[in-house]
Amino acid sequence: MRKAILLIQSSIAFVLLLLLTLLFIQPAWASVCRNYDDRQICIISIERSAKNYWEYRVAISVDGVTRPVEIYNCRDRLIQQGKKVLPFGDNDPGDLSCSLLKNRR
Repeated sequence: MRKAILLIQSSIAFVLLLLLTLLFIQPAWASVCRNYDDRQICIISIERSAKNYWEYRVAISVDGVTRPVEIYNCRDRLIQQGKKVLPFGDNDPGDLSCSLLKNRR
């Protein structure tokens, strides 16, 4: 009987220790980073448009500077920043984003 009580107590202690260990584990960041034209570009978040499969709402950071969410139109190679619509520039982060997210049908 005494051995059973000791076994239960040690099991409870092990579970508590495991739970305490898990409390201090940092969450994983799932950003995709690439070196592109001497810049580090990280895709922080991305959402594909339900209506237009070639459009993505993307939050990126370029060399550690986070940009606001932009809409990348990969078909027409346009970036929508708020109410402004701009074409992709030379070596634009949009090129990298669209190449990583190509429609694979």
